[in-house]
Amino acid sequence: MYEQHEEEKNQLEWVQNSIFYQIFPDRFYRKEAKANAGGLASWYDKPDRTNFFGGNLTGITAKLGYLEELGVNAVYLNPVFVAATNHRYDTFDYFNIDPLLGTNSDLKILVDEAHKRGIRIVLDGVFNHCGLGFSPFTDVLEKGKASPYCDWFIIDSFPIETSPPNYQTCGGEFYLPKLNMKNPEVQDFVIKVAKYWIEETGIDGWRLDVPWKIPGTFWRTFRRKIKQIDQSILITGEIWRDGKDWLQGDTFDSIMNYQLREYILDFCVRGAMDAEDFAFELERLLGSHRRSAFLQLNLLGSHDTPRIYTMCDENPEPFFLALVFIFTYIGVPMIYYGDEIGMTGDNDPGCRKTMRWEKNAWNLRVNEMYRKLILIRKENPALRYGDFKVLKVFNNIFAFSRCYRGDYLIIVMNTGDTQSDINVPLPQDASGKRIWQDLISSNNYYSREGSVKIGRLLGRRALILKTLSLNK
Repeated sequence: MYEQHEEEKNQLEWVQNSIFYQIFPDRFYRKEAKANAGGLASWYDKPDRTNFFGGNLTGITAKLGYLEELGVNAVYLNPVFVAATNHRYDTFDYFNIDPLLGTNSDLKILVDEAHKRGIRIVLDGVFNHCGLGFSPFTDVLEKGKASPYCDWFIIDSFPIETSPPNYQTCGGEFYLPKLNMKNPEVQDFVIKVAKYWIEETGIDGWRLDVPWKIPGTFWRTFRRKIKQIDQSILITGEIWRDGKDWLQGDTFDSIMNYQLREYILDFCVRGAMDAEDFAFELERLLGSHRRSAFLQLNLLGSHDTPRIYTMCDENPEPFFLALVFIFTYIGVPMIYYGDEIGMTGDNDPGCRKTMRWEKNAWNLRVNEMYRKLILIRKENPALRYGDFKVLKVFNNIFAFSRCYRGDYLIIVMNTGDTQSDINVPLPQDASGKRIWQDLISSNNYYSREGSVKIGRLLGRRALILKTLSLNK
């Protein structure tokens, strides 16, 4: 069993109560495009790695009503600062919004309007590397060894060459010079940037890009400085592998839970795990995340992965299984924009298509399922605060409970073929609960002799059972 103690709740409780939504700003919504936005692709053109579509901050502000109505109450934005690419991970100016996206005032308006609706805003912090147009780097390009910024970068020889680069880069990409994060001046600069946007616009957190490429000692300093402003500021990291070292309480609050994503895909979609394997990996992952488990950002897709519906070959059955798990497991569900309407696409650039706003282009079955699961999560504190206990592991059947203050939900998943006569053991203190209703289908199931009796569970289906009455 994994449970949360009352004393573990803190000023980040807002995260625990969130439905996160990730937005790639260039592709979400274009409203009142700026005068310098010439040469934009048509909104429904095929994306590539160079074209711009003109989505902007005023567009996001205009769609806050959509997000609120969907049930979203936290938004993570991909980079928004001045850059040359459409993804903006090549920052030129850390203190100004990219003109295609708007102005610094536009971000402040977005944050203010979001807060009025109870929606938090988290920015993407790209502090391992910059772009070729970052002024300290252009100074080094111009002055060579005479530049006062030489030690801001890791340069092998002079003069600087870009093909191949004779300076350290991110991922070997010449247009992404790596910042020398061992330099105290650079460290101070990054912390100044992070504090500036919190203090000037009221953002609620930072998602930190490729943090493993930066010394952990810096991130611990970063945390201390940011938490001095406000303990409720979220610090989360892009971590693709084991997050244990980042989640000791002195570095990050949470991570983007890519490891969990892989296990969900293996169990629900790829058929590469049975329930026994899945239970083992979940137990190991919970042991790694420990007290931070309730703050992990659990995702099925992002700007760096194929769309989840594409991963499922547009088959709704494994897709819904994965979705049910994300919304009922420990941690915070994160939706990648457009997944809630069934958008498809392979990895970059296919996963970065523009948002479809015409409802006749939506997969309404997918959208209905998202809305139902968001509502179920919001109406049941056990799914946000409850302990986690595995109840049944049997071939392709995986069942677990979430319980908070005596309120039980039992989730039963079948990733294989139709099964009959399934008995799901109840926790001892729930054995008196007799009638259980599936919150998805509204079908009722009954318990006796300490187990919920499920006569027949169709293949690749899931149940979310909640008790209706007690045996007195």
